[in-house]
Amino acid sequence: MKKQAGLWIDHRKAVIVIVTEEGEDIQKIESGMGRHVHYRGASTTKSPYSTQYQQGDDQLDNKFTEQLNKFYEEVIAHIRAAEAVLIFGPGEAKGELEKRIEHEGLKAHILAVETVDKMTDRQISAKVRERFPT
Repeated sequence: MKKQAGLWIDHRKAVIVIVTEEGEDIQKIESGMGRHVHYRGASTTKSPYSTQYQQGDDQLDNKFTEQLNKFYEEVIAHIRAAEAVLIFGPGEAKGELEKRIEHEGLKAHILAVETVDKMTDRQISAKVRERFPT
């Protein structure tokens, strides 16, 4: 059975449309993270022990990266069996996912990576059906 996938992705969520001869299936995956805020430090205090209770840049970046890695792993698990994959989205996430897929040896499955703006689920589904007509 022929299985193709199209996915719209940003750092907050992924909308995956799986197209088969039997029809299409839409799945949403939430990353569970908000915007990546760069830590610029807190106001200075007079207490000599106060800094040990604040998270620094490295800790926040590591937490963001770990959460993003789990998100990408879940997305890849959903599209792993697809013969062809179309990736599109507004920001950096699509390129990061492409590198991750390439690292896992699934590069041959990627049909195209396109930059698009925010889209509704219906628009995403229509774009994927247009690319992969049944």
